[in-house]
Amino acid sequence: MRRLNLFIKRIVDICGSLLGIILLSPLLLIIALAIKFNSNGPVFFTQDRLGKNGKVFKILKFRTMVVNAERIGSGLSIHTENDNRITKVGKILRATSLDELPQLWNVLSGEMSIVGPRPPIPYHPYKYEEYNDFQRRRFDMKPGITGLSQVTVRNSVTWDEKIVLDIEYVDSFNFWLDLRMLLKTIKVIIKRENIYG
Repeated sequence: MRRLNLFIKRIVDICGSLLGIILLSPLLLIIALAIKFNSNGPVFFTQDRLGKNGKVFKILKFRTMVVNAERIGSGLSIHTENDNRITKVGKILRATSLDELPQLWNVLSGEMSIVGPRPPIPYHPYKYEEYNDFQRRRFDMKPGITGLSQVTVRNSVTWDEKIVLDIEYVDSFNFWLDLRMLLKTIKVIIKRENIYG
């Protein structure tokens, strides 16, 4: 049954991401132009992330911060929407999660899934080798654009607490659970809670 659910999940990922890219292409273009006219730098932001089984891949997002923001101020930490590294357009994209839309390409290419644990940076908060056997189970599935921790706690709890939720998802996932996660994602985006923790 699990193998069948994984097969269905991949079919949904391919069809959903392809359809999303096609239907949202006008919006993607508008966002790209807004970013380009609002600040200097590339439209897209790429970053190494840990994927399934700890494999590193390049995640794709719309750029919401100034170039080299990771090396300025508080580095990887973003505690408030008033962080001066976030651009004007970036504030809107982050508040609405529209900055995540380019990850549809990651889903189409097979590096990510629409629903799954969020992929961490390879060296933060832990390196892959530093996760214990239980925690490493979160990497048994492809990372997702949205997931159980995103629709329940978002950024209001610690990374270790999120891992427990991620493993709960990995152990119990099925098509209907993914569908519920997608519907809850819309609700979370509208409520705009715990964006920055």
